[in-house]
Amino acid sequence: MKKLVLAIAFIGMGNFAMAQQTTPQDKQARRAEMQQKMQQREQDHLAQMQKDLNLNQSQVSQIKSLQEKRKSEMKAQFEKNKVDRQAKMEEMKANRAQMDADMKKILTPQQYDKWQADRTAKMEQRKAAMKDGRMMRKPMNTAAPEAK
Repeated sequence: MKKLVLAIAFIGMGNFAMAQQTTPQDKQARRAEMQQKMQQREQDHLAQMQKDLNLNQSQVSQIKSLQEKRKSEMKAQFEKNKVDRQAKMEEMKANRAQMDADMKKILTPQQYDKWQADRTAKMEQRKAAMKDGRMMRKPMNTAAPEAK
């Protein structure tokens, strides 16, 4: 019975691992699908605005050109900030490496291994939470708690 359960578990893990592999073609297809969905969403939004606000064709075309202008500006801003983001990522990696080296000096080898294992486990939990979308759904309660 135990062998059967173990065999099923290994088969399940193998299938799960194979399902996680994506090819560049899959990524391109997904990107094209997402772009098509975004364009459709933009068209639907514009049509809804036209209906709700009773826009004429001139107004629709002006709004469309304004949206295109804003999209191109945002894309340019994104590209401009890309270099800054990469520099910050490199700085964060260097800081993490320095922290690692300092912790290695302070802790015993056993403590260091445990510390690294705990840190890796926490990172995996955060990755899983982000993948599930739980990180983004946290309530944004910024109000200070009431004192009684």
